[in-house]
Amino acid sequence: MSEKTLTYPGGYAYMMERYDGRRDPFDFGPEDLPPLDANLSVLTNAVVPERAARKGPTDPNTSWARKRRQIAEEFIDLSELAFLNAQLISNLRKRDYPPQTAALFCRVWAEEAEHLLSELNLRWLVSSVQTFADHGETPAQREVGQGLRMLFGMMKLYEFERSFGGLEPSKEHGFGKRVKTRLPLDMEPFSLVHGGLDINILAPIWEIGKSDPVIAPLVDHLMQELIEEPGGVFRRLAQMRAKKERQQARQ
Repeated sequence: MSEKTLTYPGGYAYMMERYDGRRDPFDFGPEDLPPLDANLSVLTNAVVPERAARKGPTDPNTSWARKRRQIAEEFIDLSELAFLNAQLISNLRKRDYPPQTAALFCRVWAEEAEHLLSELNLRWLVSSVQTFADHGETPAQREVGQGLRMLFGMMKLYEFERSFGGLEPSKEHGFGKRVKTRLPLDMEPFSLVHGGLDINILAPIWEIGKSDPVIAPLVDHLMQELIEEPGGVFRRLAQMRAKKERQQARQ
């Protein structure tokens, strides 16, 4: 029997080594994140100054101080609470972090979701919902976080690879060049007109998300953005489905 070619040589062990290699905790030195009972209303009204992105003469030379300044570059003139949310996410991606980090992240979204939705761009909103996968306080938060982490991650991979084909994200494929061949893992082909896989992926995640009061505003906002997005695989499939239905109606 010939040896199988692996997409990732070394398989699971190799993948875990790569995954874990990016999760070394930050060195905080004398610094710390705000306490769990921090006054969030003060942070919503405070604005991140330009100096937050520059090294001061007395700033410690730690990995966290450097990372904090790097994050601050994206949040100048935005609220300190939006900046704090990003700091919490950056720490929660690591193997270890200050003990209050996960609970403070959940409290921020429980109490200030409306403010964060108005301050954060889509990249940080997606990062926020993905963080619930590992650190949500309820099964619904973790389930929805995991579902959207996988969904948005696969969308990013697919759309990136597709960009090498020379098509804009809003441009759907035509029908003349389809190759009828085996799909990976022997999956059944998708029925363009009658298939419901796209909706079957999105609707359950949205439904579970709306059931949890903490994550509901974030999930609702992101899913609405997704179905309003003029490009991407879901919009292209909808355009192709509508075109196929028009063709069948004329026959």
